[in-house]
Formats: sequence, C-alpha cells, structure tokens
Amino acid sequence: MQQHSPTVLVFDSGVGALSIGGEIHSRLPWLNLTYALDSAGFPYGEWPEEELTAHICTTARRLAEHYQPDLLVMACNSASTAVLPALRATLSIPVVGVVPAIKPAAILSRSKVIGLLATPGTVTRAYTSQLIQDFAEDCCVISVGDGSLAPVIERWFWHGELASDTGAHLALEFSRHPRAQEMDTLVLACTHFPLLADHLATHFPGVALIDSGAAIARRVEQLLATPAQSREAAGTQKAVIIGDHCASAVLQQRLEERGITRNELFSGR
Repeated sequence: MQQHSPTVLVFDSGVGALSIGGEIHSRLPWLNLTYALDSAGFPYGEWPEEELTAHICTTARRLAEHYQPDLLVMACNSASTAVLPALRATLSIPVVGVVPAIKPAAILSRSKVIGLLATPGTVTRAYTSQLIQDFAEDCCVISVGDGSLAPVIERWFWHGELASDTGAHLALEFSRHPRAQEMDTLVLACTHFPLLADHLATHFPGVALIDSGAAIARRVEQLLATPAQSREAAGTQKAVIIGDHCASAVLQQRLEERGITRNELFSGR
C-alpha cells in the first residue's frame, strides 16, 4: 500500500523560493512542494526587523493552517537571519532556515578570499557576522550588500525583462577591494540570485558561485524520513501567490518550465 508523501512549504518574499524548491525537488522528487511567493511583502530585505518578524510569523501560521505542511523552509536569507527563533516558536512543525553558505565557501576556497553577495539587511545582520567568525575566520570575506538585483530578478520572472549588463555593477563593487583579484569563491546569499547564476558567472570569470540550495535539500531529507513506498510516485508541485495579483503569463510559463503546473492566490487575511 502506497503511503502519503510529506508536504514541504517553501516560503519566500518572491520567486527566490523557486531556487531552493528546485534543489529540494531535484534531490527528493517524491515530496509534495507548495511554493509560497509573498509578492505583497517583497522585498523582505527592506523591512525593519521587528515588523518583518511579526509579518512572517503571522503569514506562516496562516499558510500552515491552510496547507497543513509537514515542514516549512524559510527560503530567504534576510528573513532567516532575523526571524528563525520566533518562527520556530510560532509553528508546531520543523522549520529549516536558509542562511549564507559561508561554511562551504570557506572550505571550497583555495585562496581564502571569498565574496559575499547579499541584500544590505543580510550583510549587516549579527547572524551573518557570527557565521563568518565561526566558519571563515581564516578567510578574507569581501561583502557587498546590494538591494537592486533581487527586484530585477523578480521583474524578470514576472515580466520577462532583463538587461544584458545586469550584474556588471556588482563586479565593479567587488573589484574595489584590494584583494579582489584573489577572490575564487562567491556566496550568493539571496535565494533570488541563483536564478540568475549563469548570467552572473559571466561577470565573475574563474570564480565558483555557491549557494545554500543543496545543503537545504539535504537537511530536508534528514528531517523527513520517507518510507520507500512513498518514494514510488512523483510529488506534486504548486505555487501560492500571496497578494492581490495573479501570476502573469510570463511567470506561469516559468513555473510550468519547472513542473509547477498549478498556481493560486492566497490573501493570508
């Protein structure tokens, strides 16, 4: 008798949920995934921390009550570095947070000069500083906080608009550091950024781009021990748009390209 596959709720302020969810689906295709795209709250990186915590905890609780997931992934670095303790106290299910991939980057880097590309909020969080102190103390970490790239990627996924020079200004920002030429690893510490990784790579030749997606998928696998019988069938995937606007035709196409054939609105009110 085939058993029920667990459901994972992948929650972000926008399409960044797709990069994390894609890694989970690739590794664990039998899981049922619900992508919660909080377009109404985008971008989380600009919220004051106290307001962000209240918003995410309230929205996550309503999502969990409605969709009954077995686990929630907070698929946003800016949010995870601020709200995880409060979110875990709010929900009765496991919560996995996405934080900058400092540790694997420090291990991978041979030059011990690594870049950190994140939103301004993530760069300045005490949590991020602690990650660097704990796992990259022997490295020179070049940090750039940029608030413009995630909105560009969000618009690209919704409307299909992307300038050919997108990301060039970031390479310039990193190049200002005296040890920029030694940088061999770049942490993409916003879940939107991996969606543009191939494009960004053209501006950072010879630099390995690393994000948290694979590590999050492994953590989900550890927490959701799934019987063999439940792994026989492919899981379902659907997107939930939080806000007042249905998915655009461009976004629907991008979702379908990822095997996400269902999408719906969720007011959260």
